[in-house]
Order: sequence, then C-alpha cells, then structure tokens
Amino acid sequence: MPELSDDDRRGLAAAIEEARIGRSEGGIPIGSSLMIDGEIVGRGHNRRVQNGSAILHGETDCLENAGRRSAADYRRATLYTTLSPCDMCTGAALLYGIPRIVIGENETFMGAESYLESRGVELVRANDPQCVEMMTEFIADEPELWNEDIGE
Repeated sequence: MPELSDDDRRGLAAAIEEARIGRSEGGIPIGSSLMIDGEIVGRGHNRRVQNGSAILHGETDCLENAGRRSAADYRRATLYTTLSPCDMCTGAALLYGIPRIVIGENETFMGAESYLESRGVELVRANDPQCVEMMTEFIADEPELWNEDIGE
C-alpha cells in the first residue's frame, strides 16, 4: 500500500465507512468523500438500489451531498473513492476540475484511470485490502446486481 498522508487516511476511511453504510442498506458497497483544505465537505455512497436511481454512484452521491461549490473550491479538492471511478464518475470529476483522486482499489474493477491521468488528474492508488474484500464479497454474493451497476 502506498504511503498516504493523514488527510488521505481520513478521507479514505470516510469513504470506506460510506461503503459499509451502503451495503448495510442493501446497496452496493462503494463509498466516497470529498476533502477541501483538510476538511471533509461531502460524503456519499452508491444509492442506486436504495433510491431506484440510475446515476447515484458513490462519487456522484458524494458530490451531491457536498452541495454547490465554486470552481476554486473544486480545484483544491481531493476525491476519495473505494473503487476505481467508472466513466460517469470520471466525467463528474473532470467536469468540476478535481485535480486529485485517491482510489481505494482497482483490482475488482478498473475504471477510466488512464483517461483521468491523460487529463492531468493525479491518482493515488491505495490498494486498500478492506476495499478489495468488500467488493470481492459483494461481487461473489450478488453478481447480477454488480453487472447492472457497471452496465453489463
């Protein structure tokens, strides 16, 4: 696991907590948090099942919960996510100019990481065993729901 700063550990821990909340609600265990200047300003988790939503992934729920922010705020932000961002969540991060994303794991799903990097986003791959375990267990337990979430 790469060396994470104290802020990174707090941000990823909040995302993991959100993922666990989502799973306890019967949803998909993917969580996210948004930090600006050392303060967590938003948290969220995948709510597609709970809300019957097509778009509430962990990252988009987190951004929604963070509320309206200025472009200057987003340019100072780090987005934390328990799983490599999909194309939709990648687009949201790029739209708002979030310069840095800490990814809990990318073993069970590889999102648009190369595209994010090509657009100048700094990625920190935490390779967190808790994140891998949550997704591995979920995918084994609910493969149909997982495939629905990633559009397969």
